[in-house]
Amino acid sequence: MKALLINCTLKPSPAFSNTGALINKAIRLLNNYGVQTEELRLVDYDVKTGTSSDEGNGDEWPAILNKIKQCDIFIVGSPIWMGHLSSTAQHVIERLDAVFHEDELADESTGQYFTYNKVAGCLITGNEDGAHSSAAQFLWAMQEAGFTIPPNVNAYWVGLAGGDKDYVEAGGEKYFYTNYTLQYMVANLVYFAKLLKANPIDTNLKMLKELAKQESDQQ
Repeated sequence: MKALLINCTLKPSPAFSNTGALINKAIRLLNNYGVQTEELRLVDYDVKTGTSSDEGNGDEWPAILNKIKQCDIFIVGSPIWMGHLSSTAQHVIERLDAVFHEDELADESTGQYFTYNKVAGCLITGNEDGAHSSAAQFLWAMQEAGFTIPPNVNAYWVGLAGGDKDYVEAGGEKYFYTNYTLQYMVANLVYFAKLLKANPIDTNLKMLKELAKQESDQQ
């Protein structure tokens, strides 16, 4: 099993990241299950704006996309900004839109996106509300892109409204709710990743699309 974790903090390395601290805790749990892990910060790469797999002009997204292709478990960690996902997390969602319009990102015989038979989850940190909304936005986008979303695969910590302390500064690493939801998340991601590896989804999207065309008078 391989897991890729993308930290969507706005802070480039080596700046401290509260989201990174929660990701590190997830990495320790994944390692306990025997999962190989890799973490990267999106802002450390020159990722161009767009919706293709390669926007050219030095775009470094293709290297990240290749890492997503090779993983079984995909986790994004995002801070909350103005009650929403960070712009960097939204960037990940936008670049994965390529699965819908680039044939080389799909299986030739079934039309399945390369994201099929991979699982996804998310980690959210912030000093105010917005965790539910951010997780819902990301997880919905990932299932739309073809990832499998097992139950209970988000964990978060948010501080007091108007607070100036985040996950580590406020002692979030000892917070029961965050810790048990993180345990749930990792266990379920690993279980379903193994399940899908042993029993891959066999849905033929190409065939189903043709069936849909036959009963549709609008396209």
